[in-house]
Amino acid sequence: MIVDIHNHILYELDDGPQNQDETILLAKQAVASGISHVIATPHHKHLHNDHFYENDPSTIIFMVEKVNQILKENEIPLTVYPGIEFHLHENIQFDIENNLEHFLTLNNTGKYLLIELPCHYYPSYTEEVLYELQKKGFVPILAHPERNKVLRKNPSKIFDMVQHGILVQITAGSITGSHGRRLKNFSLHLLDHNLVHFVASDAHHHSRRKFELIHSYEYIEKYYSPNYRNFLEANTIHVLEGTDFKVTEPIIIGKKWQYFFR
Repeated sequence: MIVDIHNHILYELDDGPQNQDETILLAKQAVASGISHVIATPHHKHLHNDHFYENDPSTIIFMVEKVNQILKENEIPLTVYPGIEFHLHENIQFDIENNLEHFLTLNNTGKYLLIELPCHYYPSYTEEVLYELQKKGFVPILAHPERNKVLRKNPSKIFDMVQHGILVQITAGSITGSHGRRLKNFSLHLLDHNLVHFVASDAHHHSRRKFELIHSYEYIEKYYSPNYRNFLEANTIHVLEGTDFKVTEPIIIGKKWQYFFR
């Protein structure tokens, strides 16, 4: 079982597929790459260019059921599960206190919650929000922190969050290098220091932003170890099933090795 815990395979919900045919093509690409299960994570409370994406859990669950039926009718052996990519927006603390039902967990198990940071700045309330979500019973997963320019210069922040039980998901293309050398270098730093718990595709399109998950696993197996690959693969199954797993002890990135000196 190969599980992808972060992607945008549902159509007409965000900047992923814009119609049913594009979802089918993306699903076929996932299967061809070796993926069998995906947790769909449409954007929520996310401003992207001129579009503001806001997807409530009921809409996502409905679309997951619809897409699974489409895949079945087209004999595509891929199973889709519900999830959400919740953006760390300026009013998120209000939502935690008043709209907690909007926080759809991965596969709706009530446990793992995918949280996305802005790319160009680091909100001062980040840790407070993540730790408050923990108090509510969630396990936050930080989506693609390698994209955040503040965290790239201050990886100790990631270490501190992991020490407090926050989990980290790196994008597959950041590891393989398809998203650029800068993100690859930093992602490898995080892998070197046991600060990665999941790899996911963040796939949006069948040709432009594909499911690269298997290629990233192959890279990790070749340049790190088969055990590291197995650890990351197994963790995604725990997310799908809503079960606990043991985290490898993180190693702090010393200043002389920090990303901006490379």
